Amino acid sequence: MGTGEPVMHAKKPSIYSGDKGVKIFLATILFSGLAYGFYRGIQDNYLAEIVKISEFERGIVEFFRELPGLMLVFILAWMYRLSETKVFKIGTAIMLCGVLGLLLLGSSKVVVILFMVVFSTGEHIVMPIKSSMSLSYAKSDKGGASLGVTSSISHGGNIIGYMMVSLLFFVLGGLGYARDSLVGFRIVFLIAAILLLLSTMIALTMKDKGKPVKRSRLYFNKKYNKFYMLEIFYGARKQIFLTFAPYVLILFYGADTSVIALLLAICAVFGMLLSPAIGMLVDKLGYKKIMVADTLILVVVCIMYGFAHRIFPMHIAFIVVCINFVLDSIISLASMATNVYVRDLSSSREELTATLTTGISVNHLISVMIALLGGYIWKTLGIEVLFTLSAVLGVINSIFAATIKKPEQRTLY
Repeated sequence: MGTGEPVMHAKKPSIYSGDKGVKIFLATILFSGLAYGFYRGIQDNYLAEIVKISEFERGIVEFFRELPGLMLVFILAWMYRLSETKVFKIGTAIMLCGVLGLLLLGSSKVVVILFMVVFSTGEHIVMPIKSSMSLSYAKSDKGGASLGVTSSISHGGNIIGYMMVSLLFFVLGGLGYARDSLVGFRIVFLIAAILLLLSTMIALTMKDKGKPVKRSRLYFNKKYNKFYMLEIFYGARKQIFLTFAPYVLILFYGADTSVIALLLAICAVFGMLLSPAIGMLVDKLGYKKIMVADTLILVVVCIMYGFAHRIFPMHIAFIVVCINFVLDSIISLASMATNVYVRDLSSSREELTATLTTGISVNHLISVMIALLGGYIWKTLGIEVLFTLSAVLGVINSIFAATIKKPEQRTLY
């Protein structure tokens, strides 16, 4: 080092292709993530403690809430003249309308379900567009890393939202408010509405590239058959956890809003920390290995969730179930591998978006049935059978993943 020559620091290579719009896109993801953290942090306790939804009715609520996902290909086909950027803006604004309805129009079962469906519609519209836009901003060999960064930012927003919900309800409890008091829930809906308003306003500043993306009403191609099967089994397995895992904690173990929001925050912390790493692992090891590798953990998670109360005393079982609740959220991060698999199979951005969208609808076709069936199984056969079914579906999912063959490398767009 004694040569007197300046030390050159290598600039870390970017995963993005240079489009300046990526910063606005990521800012929108952050504020949406914050809003979702507040909204999701109270959702299940709001349904159980304020709206008085039973475990069987929870499946019915989820049936209606997931209908927008089932109808997604038709919703996006209806907006076929619009670019992805415009569709992204519309989806964000619809989410705002859903939260405003929950804030302003009461807590009757019909009103709550209606505006949960409105919020879900916006959420589902954004879902495939967000993945497609994230992949389009990335360099050709950095798709997994880009999805990881997007997921990490979203989880970062979720963390803050969940933690604030947990703190708010802890403080309100200390001040003497009952766990079924409307005060805390109204405050959270107001904050979520403000954050989604900010997210919508930021999204509106995104420059429209002006090119509409043609969307097939239902895009099926035999080269995606394994992807469709993966979506069916993953959707069924995940729906059981998404719908009933928090309700088990609330109705079976007595967890209040502060506890549920704290658990969701912990899940989001792991999501933020591990999403980039898993994204890089997808790029390095390949999506097939990642898809198959989560099965061993998944089986343990499902079995422990369903049978912990039969193996341990209730106070220990509660801790075990909480740990497995977090483990399931970590496992679900590997689902980004499926998006990269589709990207490798796709020959254009239009085909990528259409396939991801169709995949979500295929996923939700089984999800809406599982939501209704799951509530019935819990009521008649117990949570043991319900989560054993989830484990079986996960194993089948990984068997299909093991049969995947890596397609020829191609460059999109």
